[in-house]
Amino acid sequence: MSSDVVKLEVSDYVAVATLNRPPVNAVNAEMRNRIIEIFDEVTDRDDIRVVVLTGQGKIFCAGADLKQRPDPTKAGTFWHHNRITRETGNAIKECAKPVIAAVNGAALGAGFGLMAACDIMLASDTAVFGMPEIDVGLAGGAAMINELFGKSYARRLMFTGDRLPASDLYRLGVIDSVWPVEELMPAAMAMATRIAQKSPLGIKYAKNSCNMVELMPAKDAYRFEQNFTYELAKTEDAKEARAAQLEKRKPVFKGR
Repeated sequence: MSSDVVKLEVSDYVAVATLNRPPVNAVNAEMRNRIIEIFDEVTDRDDIRVVVLTGQGKIFCAGADLKQRPDPTKAGTFWHHNRITRETGNAIKECAKPVIAAVNGAALGAGFGLMAACDIMLASDTAVFGMPEIDVGLAGGAAMINELFGKSYARRLMFTGDRLPASDLYRLGVIDSVWPVEELMPAAMAMATRIAQKSPLGIKYAKNSCNMVELMPAKDAYRFEQNFTYELAKTEDAKEARAAQLEKRKPVFKGR
């Protein structure tokens, strides 16, 4: 597998994963496998605490590569394709480290899904978002965008293939912020750097907590989080964080 289809660069605990399949960063099997490989690797790497996911060029990701559609007449082919497609987003969502999407241009279909799997989402003012599957005779993506939109908007996107500008997603509270293109990556990196300075154990528990409480009733979710708080309270990093606050200095975390 070529590592160039998604590039990974690491510096000062921040990784940048760049979709790199010109001209539109369309997702094919090689890119899916590479994304899964990268985010599984990130979970285990102590030199990475945060990941910024972006795209090369002027497009974040224009969706799945239509030239690589599976053949439904060949037994097993479509189901394998669907399984790998699901796991692409799952690898991002289940990664133990926070993932910041820096959406530098159009995020359509599978590209919209990649953004939706991230923890924090920033976009350029040139970015547009949509689920154009209906325009190529397909239907998919509701499971991804239902987490981001209310009923009406989600179904509008599914039924029409409309493309919404980044300003609309910001107005709806879907994305964190919108930036001029040249300011997008500096803003994403600044946020990543802030997160990378927090306790690695605390961030790991915080992401796990955010993922899990989505699936629970409020009462059970609160208890779940309290259990995490108890476990964290016994760590060296928690003691260091409290000491640093009292002594008005920057903490030095050891990840234990």
